[in-house]
Amino acid sequence: MNQPLEAFNMREPRIAYFSMEIALRSEIPTYSGGLGVLAGDAMRSASDLDLPMVGVTLVSRAGYFRQEIVDGRQLERPDIWQPEQWAQRLGAKISVQVGARELWVAAWLYEIHGQRGASVPVLLLDTDLPENEPEDRELTHHLYGGDEAYRMKQEMVLGIGGVRMLGALGFSIRKYHLNEGHAALLALELLRRFARSPQEAGTPELQFDVPAVRERCVFTTHTPVEAGHDKFSYELADRLLGPFIGAKELRQLAGQGELNMTRLALNLSECVNGVTPRHAEVSRKMFPGYQVHAITNGVHPWTWACDSLRRLFDAFLPRWSHEPELLARADLIPDEELRRAHAVAKLALLHRIQGRDGLSINTSLPVLGFARRMTPYKRADLLFFDIDRLRAIAREHPFQIVLAGKAHPRDLGGKQIIERLHAWARELGGAVPVHFLPNYDMETARLLVSGVDVWLNTPLSPLEASGTSGMKAALNGVPNLSVLDGWWLEGCIEGVTGWAVGGETVADEADVHARDAASLYLKLDQKVLPLYHESAAGWTAVMKGAIARNGAYFSSHRMMKQYAVEAYLH
Repeated sequence: MNQPLEAFNMREPRIAYFSMEIALRSEIPTYSGGLGVLAGDAMRSASDLDLPMVGVTLVSRAGYFRQEIVDGRQLERPDIWQPEQWAQRLGAKISVQVGARELWVAAWLYEIHGQRGASVPVLLLDTDLPENEPEDRELTHHLYGGDEAYRMKQEMVLGIGGVRMLGALGFSIRKYHLNEGHAALLALELLRRFARSPQEAGTPELQFDVPAVRERCVFTTHTPVEAGHDKFSYELADRLLGPFIGAKELRQLAGQGELNMTRLALNLSECVNGVTPRHAEVSRKMFPGYQVHAITNGVHPWTWACDSLRRLFDAFLPRWSHEPELLARADLIPDEELRRAHAVAKLALLHRIQGRDGLSINTSLPVLGFARRMTPYKRADLLFFDIDRLRAIAREHPFQIVLAGKAHPRDLGGKQIIERLHAWARELGGAVPVHFLPNYDMETARLLVSGVDVWLNTPLSPLEASGTSGMKAALNGVPNLSVLDGWWLEGCIEGVTGWAVGGETVADEADVHARDAASLYLKLDQKVLPLYHESAAGWTAVMKGAIARNGAYFSSHRMMKQYAVEAYLH
């Protein structure tokens, strides 16, 4: 029935990696941003390292959305893809009771092939089946779409349906890794599986074996922002879950006031981690009483190194893509060779910009890059805090700016930032060329992190959990100029791998913005841009520092080895 799975050893116990989004490739829009790209990098490293894993996600036929910019405003269009072009339909179907209806779920198989011959299966769950009601057929269409009920139904498909699908396909599962709280309902399915009947327990009710579930679950939390933790009303949860688990038990596990998916995952996972030491510390404060340790994120070396850097690393650091720690020997690369490889990547980015808006591009000027989800706490607008100061700096040390990023369709603040960025670009005119690349995806990200000269990241601390785009830039020899938060607290060696923004404590948020903007302008004016314009050797030394100190360490190979030792093998 499931012939496509014959290539896999189904008896080998695997780690089941559950994530609402997994970035498989740029042409498959089953991701919205950093969470999905991180999940995809984890799967890619698992295949390179031949770790026995299986990914579980939703098929997201209409994607997240395709971004269009019209008069500076974001418009959202469906980003439809055809799973049959990239994946194979599997024969198994399972059902999940959602409210009064029985919902049927099928799956597609996508294989991630590693560089050494191994591969990892990824299951794409799909409710677009003739057995389902029309509205239920669309449940796996839109990533993070719809209202609260739509989202909870999606999470029932992912968590409950995903566990059942793995069983129906014959997978042997050693551990379940919940990549963010969206998958927390899988733990409820496991509770039912390990429950003892009233007859067995000698009690009037089912007896749930919480320790048996906890020892099988690993939970990674990714956000220090309160709004990023999924919560559902118990009125909705009771209506959709029904008698799946008793109301008393559910409230004990997920919180009394509302169903908090993060708290549910915390209570039913033995191993819990944040994605940097700072984020783990913040998470412990958000959820006191829970042990949260840190496994710092990483990026997949081969995926995110541009073609010219791949060739350079192959020539001077053989085996780097399988052993990224070899990048610590980046000093073996001749300066001129590194500059030439970066110039090729920069030209590719600038050709993409010129092809879009027909503007004349100056390849000799440094390019500052900023690309991430457009939402207020990411502060894409910090660079434009003082337009006059920005102009004055550019008169002394000319530079260009390239921006990209999507705002969630319901994030009005994020959409307003995109409008303001375009207004500032018009206001700056030729004084500081500013380009916005629409529809930020994996392909655009790869161009940006390798083609810019400086990578900016200016979140409001301590709200950046990690910041993997900066790791991708470092891998490509692009220094970071970033707020000391997330991964940059570990990665920043001032003047060696890049430069820090901000630092000292201030009284209120308005002062923080002013302080960080002043620090950013000072570093640009006195450190970053003078070094770029006046010392090719000095700039190349920082490029090598970024590769050797950060590219060598912040890899998903290191990350997955750490998960294996600290979480999967326990």
